[in-house]
Amino acid sequence: MNTHVPPLTPPPDPNPKTPRLVCPPGAVDCHIHLFGPADRYPFDPGSKYTSADALPETHIAMQDKFGLSMAVVVSGGGYGPNTRHLTDVLERFPDRFRGVALLPSDVTTEEIARLDRLGVRGARFVSPNHGGHMPRLSADMAARIADFGWHVQFYPHGTELVDYADELLKMPGTIVLDHFACIPAEGGTEQPAFRKLLEILDTGRVWVKLSGPMRCSRQEPPYSNVTPMARALVRHSPERLVWGSDWPHVNMTGRTMPNDGDLIDMLLDWVEDEDVRNRILVDNPAELYGLNRKS
Repeated sequence: MNTHVPPLTPPPDPNPKTPRLVCPPGAVDCHIHLFGPADRYPFDPGSKYTSADALPETHIAMQDKFGLSMAVVVSGGGYGPNTRHLTDVLERFPDRFRGVALLPSDVTTEEIARLDRLGVRGARFVSPNHGGHMPRLSADMAARIADFGWHVQFYPHGTELVDYADELLKMPGTIVLDHFACIPAEGGTEQPAFRKLLEILDTGRVWVKLSGPMRCSRQEPPYSNVTPMARALVRHSPERLVWGSDWPHVNMTGRTMPNDGDLIDMLLDWVEDEDVRNRILVDNPAELYGLNRKS
């Protein structure tokens, strides 16, 4: 009998600062996770962590504080390939959230269609080195979701983009890479993995999330060694970048929890041009997540 109890991840800072950055109308946080209430949505037995409740109402209050219009809920690994929590959130708050799902391998076309109507716009896959009960890259699944115009969202580990680039480009449709493609910031912009990222961006099919700097930096906030990567991406392909907070910042045990107001203000350093910044916050999410389409 498995008696392992995964650790409880620390909570986010409960007092987000008011950011200096004034978000433009229509700004979107393109990467968050939501959890709970715990008594209704139990964690997957294979999860690497558990979390206190991180409720949609709490994030909506933060959206309002920051001047954000909506957010994209990425199914958390804590729930494994179970979409019940995500669909319940999308049903309750259709004007404030879109979704990216962790899909079970036996998901039906009818279920994908239902998720699409609710506002799911992509399916997430992770490399095996991230562990947990999360979907791995699947050409078959990618083909199935492409029929609905969804994108493949992929979370590599470390410098793995070099190994996965060719496989990713064989997938149909759009590819979205989580958290700066998880490339270690200490390696700088000349490391092979980052050069590979710029190379595949040139295909016009790949997008990158300027999100989760704590996932690719060992530094404490403000993760200054991520700034050169962010600026290089902004120079290279500003039309295919989106921003995300990665709230509530799971698995930060033993590290300083970032304040979400500070996280959004990092955009002032990463993207100095206001028009480009507004594109990343508003226009690019509208295109990637079909915010103007009717479900």
